[in-house]
Formats: sequence, structure tokens, C-alpha cells
Amino acid sequence: MAKKDINPLYNDPDYEPVVNESGNTPFANVLAARMERRTLMKGSVGAALVGLMGGSLVGCSDDDDDDNRPGNPGSQVELGFEPVAVSTLNKVVVPAGYTATAFVPWGTPLTGGLPEFRTDGTNSGADQESQVGMHHDGMHFFPIDLKSGGSSSEEGLLVMNHEYINQDALHPAGATYVNDKRPDDEVRKEIAAHGVSVIHVKRDGNGAWSVVHGSNYNRRVTGGTEMDIRGPVRGFDKLVTKFSPDGTRTRGTLNNCSMGPTPWGTYMAAEENWHGYFANSDAEQPREQVRHGVGDASRYDWELAESGADEFVRFNISTLAASAAEDYRNEANTYGFMVEIDPFNPQSKPQKRTALGRFGHEGVIFAPAKQGKPVVCYSGDDSRFEYIYKFVSANNYDAATADGSLLDNGTLYVARFNDDGSGDWLPLSLDDAGFVAKMNAAVNAGSVGSIPFTAPFSSQADLLLNTRLAADIAGATPMDRPEWGAVDPNNGEVYFTLTNNSRREPDDTNAANPLGPNPTGHIIRWMEKGNNHAATEFEWDIFVFAGEAGTETVVDGNAVVTLDDTNLFNSPDGLWFDYKGKLWIQTDGSDAPPYQNNMMLAANPETRDIRRFFVGPVGCEVTGVVTTPDCKTMFVNIQHPEANWPDASSERPRDATVIVTKDDGGVIGS
Repeated sequence: MAKKDINPLYNDPDYEPVVNESGNTPFANVLAARMERRTLMKGSVGAALVGLMGGSLVGCSDDDDDDNRPGNPGSQVELGFEPVAVSTLNKVVVPAGYTATAFVPWGTPLTGGLPEFRTDGTNSGADQESQVGMHHDGMHFFPIDLKSGGSSSEEGLLVMNHEYINQDALHPAGATYVNDKRPDDEVRKEIAAHGVSVIHVKRDGNGAWSVVHGSNYNRRVTGGTEMDIRGPVRGFDKLVTKFSPDGTRTRGTLNNCSMGPTPWGTYMAAEENWHGYFANSDAEQPREQVRHGVGDASRYDWELAESGADEFVRFNISTLAASAAEDYRNEANTYGFMVEIDPFNPQSKPQKRTALGRFGHEGVIFAPAKQGKPVVCYSGDDSRFEYIYKFVSANNYDAATADGSLLDNGTLYVARFNDDGSGDWLPLSLDDAGFVAKMNAAVNAGSVGSIPFTAPFSSQADLLLNTRLAADIAGATPMDRPEWGAVDPNNGEVYFTLTNNSRREPDDTNAANPLGPNPTGHIIRWMEKGNNHAATEFEWDIFVFAGEAGTETVVDGNAVVTLDDTNLFNSPDGLWFDYKGKLWIQTDGSDAPPYQNNMMLAANPETRDIRRFFVGPVGCEVTGVVTTPDCKTMFVNIQHPEANWPDASSERPRDATVIVTKDDGGVIGS
């Protein structure tokens, strides 16, 4: 029988409860800001909604390091295509002169005996462990010669996340239950459909791309792959489980949304809505679960597998034994991190990098690495009213020796966006006297918002396990679902999508999130002080408001962007700068008029010229984009299409990558 819908998690795989009850006051209510510049966003209904914004941030920055300021983006960024119209077609739409081809759909044979995809859903769990996973998301192309200093655009490793699953498509008749238990092989298959695929791809002399079958690089990392815990949380007693009594190992990575390539050529997969995979029936839950919305029922009921094997029971995080070393009460504490995978070393074990914090990571984006300087990266917590974070390594970058250990020691910061267009990075550290004072005040108050807080964090490991609570205490700015980030390669500005927030009330806005409610989202950007990404101060503005035709982004009384039929969009999600400096914006929002199917747009970051380049098939999210180094082949992921795409002869929709090329062999988008 099918499972009853007793929890919103079962109906919406992207569901994330609002769990920020910190009561952080919007800064519009507590700061007497100098409103020197204002931004006006207007919709077709004529309502005016006002929030602060600066002009071009480049002109505001005092650069004290010339090598941080390469080039003028306007001299490199050109949008040389005619925008496409919105679409309701069950196909990919690209501009005239371009070709789009589906590639490596879910179930593509990848490793082992190369089991063929069966259109009736009868592939086994073992088959799925050797096939490309489901629900393609963030990805990156690593040139095959990267480790030797090359930049091949003809051959490489295409590495991609598989965020979640469609049980109805995955199995012949959807998820099944016998006496309230789930068949082991169904559960095994679902776990295997999650995770990451490393795919060796090559272009032939005719320009066609294919999988290099038999390559040692081809690899699946799944929800069951053994992984190491690294950084400050390694060995912490709240990570002790039956599988890892010393708290140094775990199994699997789940709900991997966006990602980030590291400066040393590895891949970081994000763990986003991991909370929905675990069930805790205890009368009381620890704060590290409450603040993330872990409930008493899981999304897919993996803990109900009929055999009761540990590999499945671990998703039941209730207290079932006398000690943590005898059950899996701490299993969820091993999730919510960034996971580093070395695509060039198939035998390497993935590493969970705990110093970057534990929350609903959408992804991670690295600032350009500079010899002898700290490594800096940014990550958004994709949930309504959550925060944007930055990590600065304790040790400096050395191109000859750099590896993931740089991410194990450093300072994690959370962003506060002030009403006057300035911003501060607030340290989340027990070595910071200011933070400790705030923490002690919270202990004296007995709570952080609605969450009891009667004892301070016992260690930095405890703080990082409770990163969201620490950010609440620090006084970060609650944002409208911070998702993907991107760093402009030409001037160092940092961009983040704020996808939407229909639950923000009109009296609960702040300058960086000025719309209440905010159903269509916006994109924010900032420049670090002195263009130093390790700085603790920054200046910010709003790059563009999403919305219907007529939506304006106004600076000093002038509309710098007015959306029309060529570029209207809603719910910006994916974000990426290509190697020519173009900003690519992907959407995951309403497919109702006027927006229709989700899409991808290209933007000139200096002029704010925005044009629709790509529209996906019916019901999909357009997510994940990268090009080859020469920018002549683009890979775009299509997730959860509703209809029979990309194979019209099959009843099962299949997530897939789309290869986009220009018919004349030129640079994409130029």
C-alpha cells in the first residue's frame, strides 16, 4: 500500500519548515540608517516597496592590492544572442543558432557491469549503484589534464549532485509497504539514487560528447558511501554512533543541491534539506535537531526497511539503547556539512568539512585563491529567514601544497546587512569575546527565541554542530532563502540569490530583504572592504529584483533594470559566472503565467543587461550550469521534469543534463 500523507515532507521534497524562531529584530527597526540612496521596486499593480541600495559597488571600494582588481568587466562581457520567449513546451528552448541535446539522464550505465536502464522501473538497488543518480543538480566540469596544469575543453570529469528522488518513477509502482515495512531493495535503490556521480566525458571529432565507459574515474558516491569527518567536530561525543564509536566516520551524503569546485581541483557537495531523512520519536529532541526541524517521521521511511539492517535503521535517530555507541541517536549530527570529493582519485574517501558549519548548505563558492593569503569561501543556508556565511582559513594558500586540510581550521562568520548599505561579518567562535558575551546573555535569558538555551556551547565543536543557533546569538540578518553564490572573476564582487520568502510579513522586513512578502525573490551582491575577501566589513546593494514585466530596480531615481517579456523571471536559484564574466541566473519558481516553464538568463554584471537564454521542459527546475574552459560547450541540468522528457516514447520522466552548443562553434552567449 502507499504511505499516507501525514507530513508535508512527503508531498514536497523541497519542504523546509521555518525553524528560525530567534526573534532577531530586522535592522530597519533598530538602526537609524543614513538613507542616502534608495531602491524602488515596482510591480504592475503599482505598489511601491522601498529598501536601501547603493550604486555600482566597484566605485565604492578602496583597493589596496592591485592584483585583486583584474580588468574591467564591461570590456569582456558581451551578450550576443536574441532572447527567447517564455515557453510551455515540453522541450528545451534556446536561441536561434544554438543546439540543445539531452545527455547522461538518470539511469545511464556508469560503473561495474554497466546495467542498462529499464523503462519499467525494474532496475535493482545494485543496478542503481552503478548508474547515474536521480534529480541532477549542481555540477562542475574538471578538465582531464587539470592536475598537470592543463585546461582541456575536449575531455574531462563531469561531476554532479543528485538531490532527491521521485519514488513513483524510480519503482514500477512507486514506494510499497508490506505490514508497514518497506522492501530492502527499494530502500537500497533510493539511497543509491542520491549522492554524486563522477562521469568521464569526451568530445569526438564531430563535436559529440559521450561517456568514456570503462574509465577508472567513473564513480558513484551515494547515501551509503563511507566518509570521514574532518575539522573541529571530528571525534565530538555528539557524533558517536554504533557505526563509529569514536565519532570520526559516517555513511553517505544526502540532499546534495549546489556545490563548489575548490582551488586545488576537488569537488564540494552541499547537504541541504537533510533533516527530512531522519525520524526521532523521543519525547524531547536536542537543540541541534530542533533548530533544523527534524520530526518524528522521515520523508522516505528508510528506517522501516524490512530486514532491520543497520544501514537502514540508522535513519531512526530515536534513543533505542543504553548509550550512543549502541544506537543511531547521533546519526543526523553527521549530516548538514560540505562534503569534499576528489574526482581524480576514485579510491579516496569523501571528507565532511565541519569547520564550514552545519546547516542547510545550498552550496559553497570560493573567492579566487591568492598565494600566501587565506582561503575564503561563502555558503548560503537555503531556508526562509536563514543566513549567509563566510569561512576564512587559518592557514594561507600555497598552490604547490594546497588541499582540503585548509578547510579544517579557520573562522566561520555570519553576515549582518546594515540599513546604510554597509555590512559586518560576525565571528562564530568561542575565542571571540563579543560572541561569548552574547552567548552568556542568551544563557541568562534561558532561550534563543523559542529554543531553550540553558547551557553555553561546550566547545567549538558544539558551536559548529549548532551553527544556526550560534548565528541567531550573534545577531545575523535573516534572509529570504539564500541559495547559490558566485564571485565575479573581474572585480571580486560576491553575488547571492535570495530565491523568495512568501512568509515574510510587511512589518518584518529589513533593508537587504525589503519585500514582505517576497514571492519572486531578488539577487544581492557585495564588495568586501578593500576588495579583501577575508575582511570583516563589506558594502552591499541589490543587483536586481525578480518579478513580472514592469518590475523595476531603481537607483537614485533611475530604473537600472526594467523587466519585460525578454527577461521577466521569478525565484532566482542557480548562479554562476562563466570564464568570460557573464552571470548566469537559473530559476526554480512558479510555472504559472507570466513566467511559464523555469528558465536560465544571462546577465552583464556591469550594465545589468539581462536576457533569457534557455527555457526548460514542463515542470522542471533549471539547476546547475558550467561550461568547458573555452566556453564553447555548456552543460545545464534539468531536475524533476513532470512529463515524459527527454524521451517522448517513455512514460517515465528522467532528469538529465543538457549540452548546449553554438552552431558556428563559437562562445556560448556571446
